[in-house]
Amino acid sequence: MIFDCKLWSVNITPTLYRHLPRRHCSAPSAVTIGNFDGVHLGHQAILERVHQYATKHGLLPTVMTFTPHPRAYFAQLTRKSDLAPAQISTLRDKTARLAACGMQQIVILRFNQALAQMGAEAFIRTLLVKGLNTRWLLVGEDFRFGHRRAGDIALLRRLGAELGFTVDTLQDVKESSGRRISSSSLRSVLAAGQVAQAAHLLGAPPRISGHVIHGRKLGRRIGFPTLNLRVPEPSAMRHGIYVVRVLGLGPRPLAGVASLGIRPTVTKDGPLLLETHILDASPDAYGTLVSVELLHFLRDEETFPDLASLGAAIQSDVQGARTYFASHGL
Repeated sequence: MIFDCKLWSVNITPTLYRHLPRRHCSAPSAVTIGNFDGVHLGHQAILERVHQYATKHGLLPTVMTFTPHPRAYFAQLTRKSDLAPAQISTLRDKTARLAACGMQQIVILRFNQALAQMGAEAFIRTLLVKGLNTRWLLVGEDFRFGHRRAGDIALLRRLGAELGFTVDTLQDVKESSGRRISSSSLRSVLAAGQVAQAAHLLGAPPRISGHVIHGRKLGRRIGFPTLNLRVPEPSAMRHGIYVVRVLGLGPRPLAGVASLGIRPTVTKDGPLLLETHILDASPDAYGTLVSVELLHFLRDEETFPDLASLGAAIQSDVQGARTYFASHGL
């Protein structure tokens, strides 16, 4: 079954841990471990299982994840940046989605040299048992952990029997077509600008959240003021122009059009930004935490010869967004 956690989230403010063991808490936990980039429908099926088991057995539903992604850490260590996986969601958005799926404890561990070199048995004893008082653990059938990925399900079950926790595994969650739902497949559709397919795999539109920052105000000069958000790199989302919906600036979402990219017309080495022009409104939003949902891909990012040409292209993009909302609503 594919489960959409939006349908069962509860109003819980999770406890966030960046170090283990927990301070001032010894409550037993039901735990799952993974990177959970995107928190797609496959991840949501895992989180549903954890939530249900924890509720039934009086445990705290818990997820342990890592930053940066271990593959990104090793890519940087070996100076092979092209091997780092593109990020589907920001850490803020990932944490919010994990909380929406009922996780009462979210453990975000810094993946560094110490963690990379931690042996598999030490991982179990230090993090799972001493760190979280784990009584039940759910992982994928191919889960590996510890230094050189030496730990496996057999080791977890053997030490679990000794240390007081049980281990269950979950098979891959698949689409109706039989294709496995994975972060890799989600990255592929995002890179292709297939926003509707990405929303299908996520159970919700792709989202970028953050505090609005000051930009160079070029959009204001050409008649299209924007809300600017920093986007962590490398991003899985295709650079280009999107129809978007903005949340966090009032009781209802606002329609907009956004550019995700590095602004090649005005700079050659700028940071990756999401610049959003809100249709028919100009809110004062500097410093405000907003979420921008990507609804439809309009075109790739382009370099224009001058600001007048850029302004004309934005005007066309605005009309494209209006046409989209006229057909699909907000």
